Amino acid sequence: LLSEVGSLTQYDHPRQLIKLAGLTLRENSSGQHKGQKRISKRGRRKLRALLFRVMMPLIRHNEAFKQLHEYYTTRTINPLRKKQSIVVLCGKLLKILHTLCKKKVNFDVSHMMKDLYCLVKAA
Repeated sequence: LLSEVGSLTQYDHPRQLIKLAGLTLRENSSGQHKGQKRISKRGRRKLRALLFRVMMPLIRHNEAFKQLHEYYTTRTINPLRKKQSIVVLCGKLLKILHTLCKKKVNFDVSHMMKDLYCLVKAA
């Protein structure tokens, strides 16, 4: 990860890392036609592959990421397909890593899961 992005503290916002990985959404549309939204893939291919390979065991063995993946794939409004959920979680992982490096705090599962509980209550 560090060989692809360098120091995580040099980025002001985690969206910069997500864009560097090519995980931002783009849409093919013209005139009346509205195309599907897909990831842009305009970024570092190796970084995207690394995040995807890291996310697979995280979903399988980490309870928090497993619950988030389950929520994204089974929610009633706009459920995501499994690969779409993994891409969203890759972005979340980049945001978490950026925050840990920038603010020099320890990872707190309850803080991350607060987002999920707010989403569930809203639905």
